[in-house]
Amino acid sequence: MAIQVFDENNMRQLPDEERFEVCNDILRNETDESKRWDAVWLVGELAEDPKDENHLRNKVANLLEWVLRNDKNGVVKHEASFQIAARNLRHKIDVLVDIALHDNSVLSKHEAIESLGLMRAFEVEDLIKEACNDPSIDVRETAQFVLKRFERLKGQSTKYTPSEIL
Repeated sequence: MAIQVFDENNMRQLPDEERFEVCNDILRNETDESKRWDAVWLVGELAEDPKDENHLRNKVANLLEWVLRNDKNGVVKHEASFQIAARNLRHKIDVLVDIALHDNSVLSKHEAIESLGLMRAFEVEDLIKEACNDPSIDVRETAQFVLKRFERLKGQSTKYTPSEIL
């Protein structure tokens, strides 16, 4: 069963490029964080196809990075991190690490770390360890959780497919 996001403007019926542009405009200009959250989800759906020949997947990834670096709402940034993991946008792992270690929002840090765990980003395990010293107990617990999960998963297939979590 697919998760349904409130889509009062029927953006899912728009051609993909137009939908991207509408979401881009909302994310950059809308003051209502609930609308920005919906736009993150709706644009994230456009990055589902790893064989995207129109390069929309990369445009979506770049927009999600923009959200992580510029949005002021932790819930919106939380969703952007999730979308990066859910769509397995591995070329944005460095962005998730930066958010995990340096963002002002505890919620954003938590989800960036959890997303790294979902993506099985073993290559940044040492950086995740740094989050074990974060002032926030929630961030520390998330880092410890992901590190334990990594330890358990080592030696198993490291291939990650988004369908495993969605």
